[in-house]
Amino acid sequence: MTYFTRKATIALATATFMGAGFVHAQEADHFEGKPSRTVTEALENLEEGNAKLRSLLEGELSPTEMGRVHEVTYTLENALARLAEAREKAAVSLENVHLASERNDVETVRDIGGTYIEVSSGFER
Repeated sequence: MTYFTRKATIALATATFMGAGFVHAQEADHFEGKPSRTVTEALENLEEGNAKLRSLLEGELSPTEMGRVHEVTYTLENALARLAEAREKAAVSLENVHLASERNDVETVRDIGGTYIEVSSGFER
């Protein structure tokens, strides 16, 4: 094989493989993932999803396994989003309780304290 032919073959092969990867990335299926409607459900989905991902990472990451990784990330993203939302609500509620306690505002402490307890109790195990 001549120098030119070899270079052309390498360039063609590289372009073919790069193009195939690009097409595959564009055609990746999108999934809903398991919903995380509550903090408890989010924690369960996080635990289960992490176990699946951990198992996948311990094995060979074939194209099929990469598809499974892709699919489980949707459930994990849903779980983390729900936890982040609940954490933010808990943090805001707790700060309001803190500020109300400085003012001896019993009514606000009771009302918002109840909201904080309701939201944060989902984090307890």
